[in-house]
Amino acid sequence: MEKITSFTIDHIKLVPGVYVSRKDMAGNCVVTTFDLRMTSPNDEPVMNTAEVHTIEHLGATFLRNDPDYKDRVLYFGPMGCRTGFYLLLAGDYESKDIIPLMKSMFAFIAGYEGEVPGASPKDCGNYLDMNLPMAKYLAGRYLKEVLEGITEERLVYPE
Repeated sequence: MEKITSFTIDHIKLVPGVYVSRKDMAGNCVVTTFDLRMTSPNDEPVMNTAEVHTIEHLGATFLRNDPDYKDRVLYFGPMGCRTGFYLLLAGDYESKDIIPLMKSMFAFIAGYEGEVPGASPKDCGNYLDMNLPMAKYLAGRYLKEVLEGITEERLVYPE
């Protein structure tokens, strides 16, 4: 079997950033998959499921309510390795195109107060697995250390 695209990226050289993972055609529409890498793979601890789950709920809520992007969002969810998230948008984008959106989303998560949207037994299959304080910390760290002042090295996969 051929390796899938994400397994061909050198995870030893990969640093936290915003990367175009792939572009696919769905009918006549380009679907851009973004790799929102929040931690350095195989170099620092992965995120725990509770904070990943919380970021997923808050990020999905933010994206599905964004007036400019809500109709383009196909998916937002965690990577199995728990080092980041995938965001799939309808349209042909480059990493730099979504930096303002990501800054807004991660600022929203970092500053969020109150009940996590969808964190109830009626709305979620694992509603108790949430950690808002840690999700806020990780979102704030990603915003400050990666998104603000982002460099080319964090926008294009390493060779």
